[in-house]
Amino acid sequence: MVRLTKIYTRTGDDGTTALGDGSRLPKHHLRIAAYGTVDETSAAVGLARAHGGDAIEPWGPWLRQIQNDLFDVGSDLCVPGEAGARLRITKAYVERLEGWIDQVNRDLEPLKSFILPGGAPVAAWLHLARTVCRRAERLTTELAGSPHDDTNPEVVRYLNRLSDLFFVLARDANDGGRADELWEPGAGGGAGS
Repeated sequence: MVRLTKIYTRTGDDGTTALGDGSRLPKHHLRIAAYGTVDETSAAVGLARAHGGDAIEPWGPWLRQIQNDLFDVGSDLCVPGEAGARLRITKAYVERLEGWIDQVNRDLEPLKSFILPGGAPVAAWLHLARTVCRRAERLTTELAGSPHDDTNPEVVRYLNRLSDLFFVLARDANDGGRADELWEPGAGGGAGS
């Protein structure tokens, strides 16, 4: 159980932050950027929940579960390597997301083009969560590709599926995809207009 009794410690005043194993890294380190962006993803989900109202039913409880999962992802990322019996993202997390994606996607209007992020307010927030999640995934894959890094590959898979889930949830919030705004290639007339 986590217990926070003091919010400021002054230990980060030198530009470093502590990882879950007690080691310290500069606040601009790729590992910190990765789990910080996971936290941004959770904040975007919080906005979707706060502004979703009835539009997020029946999958509203999933969004709360996802926010909890994202703390698990951050915990996994902040403890590098094999640091004993620490919390790790497992295949079960990814499989749960895949089940939700399949459940929502089967009732969506088939895609005929790329879609413009937007539509209903909750859909717009979910598209924002999707793009922030993609950034977290890019940072995590960069971290995982670093020499001597042993980032849990299930974290990458989880973030990849999560952004897909946000996409289908945004489409569901846009009247099952019927209210999606489609990309019209070249609609602006090109550079010579």
